Amino acid sequence: MSTLLDPVGLSPIHSEVYLDLLTHPRSSATDIAGRLNTAPGRVRKALQKLLDVGLASRLVGTRTNFVAAPPEVAVDALVARQTQELERLRESAHELALRVRDLLPPAEPSELIQLVEGAEAVSHHLARLQHHARDEVLIIDSPPYLYGKPVVNEEEFQALARGVRYRGLYDAPALQEAGHLEQMMACVAAGEQARSLPRVRMKMIIADRSQALLPLSFSAAETRTRILVHASPLLDALVLCFESLWAQGTPLGAAEAAAQEVSEQDLKVLSMLAGGYKDRAIARALGVTERTVGRRIQDLMAQLNATTRFQAGLAAARRGWL
Repeated sequence: MSTLLDPVGLSPIHSEVYLDLLTHPRSSATDIAGRLNTAPGRVRKALQKLLDVGLASRLVGTRTNFVAAPPEVAVDALVARQTQELERLRESAHELALRVRDLLPPAEPSELIQLVEGAEAVSHHLARLQHHARDEVLIIDSPPYLYGKPVVNEEEFQALARGVRYRGLYDAPALQEAGHLEQMMACVAAGEQARSLPRVRMKMIIADRSQALLPLSFSAAETRTRILVHASPLLDALVLCFESLWAQGTPLGAAEAAAQEVSEQDLKVLSMLAGGYKDRAIARALGVTERTVGRRIQDLMAQLNATTRFQAGLAAARRGWL
C-alpha cells in the first residue's frame, strides 16, 4: 500500500513519523516511538532523514524535540527539488549516451533498423522515444491502433510541459472515432500543432529526427510489429515524407471544435470554390463584385484556419458544411 511520501522516494516509516509529528508537535523520538509502537532508534533515523530533506526541524532551544514543517510548503519544495534532480539525471544520461555513441564504431547497415514485436514492447518504445525527446516529436496518426482504438498520449503532455515541440498529422476519418477528436483537441490546447488530411495511408512517430518508429505493415491486420529506424538516409526520407504531408494538411485548432454559424451565401461560395470556380464566376453567380468575393473568401479562410483555398474546402467539408 502506498504512503504519503512514496512519490518523493521516502519509505513508510518516514511517512508515519512525519504524520505523527504533524499531529503531535514538540515531540521527541521516544514520544513518537511510543505512539507508533516501534524502536526509538528506528524513529531517530527517520527523523534525521526528515531533517535532511526539510520536512522537520528541531525545536528552538532543544536538541531532542522536533516539529514538522508545514506540508503545503515543505512537500512542494521537496517535489520541486526531486524534479530538478531527475532533470539533471536526464541531462547526464543524455550526455553519457552521446559520449558512448561517439566512442562506438560506425553502425552496420543491419543495425540501423530494429524489429520491435509485441504490444508491450511497442508501447515501451513509443514512451521511450517521447521521454528522451528534447526538441521535437513528429507524429502521423491513423488506424489501425495498437489497442484497437486511440488512447490518451500521456507522454506527450509531459514532453510538451518540458518544452518539446509536437506536430501531429491526423487521418480525418479517424478523428470521428469516439473520443478521438477530444483527445486531439486536448493535445492542441497543451501546445501541439495539428493538421489533418482526408486520408493518411501511413503512421509513424519521429523523435528529434534521430529515431522513428513505424509499422512493419500499414494493413488493418498488422498493428503489433514495428520498425525502429535509427539515424540514416532512410530516416531522412521519412522526415521528408512527413514534411511533404504536413504541407498538404489542413491546420486544426481550438476553433475547429467550436460550432460556428455559416450563412447560405457563404455555403454557396464554399461549394463553388470546392467545384473549382474562379472568383469572377462566383461573383457573377451571386450578383456581387469580384472584390467582395475575394474578401469573403479570405474571411472564410481565416474562420476555417486555412492557408489555401484547397485547405478551406477540406476544412469546410470536415465540419459538415458541404
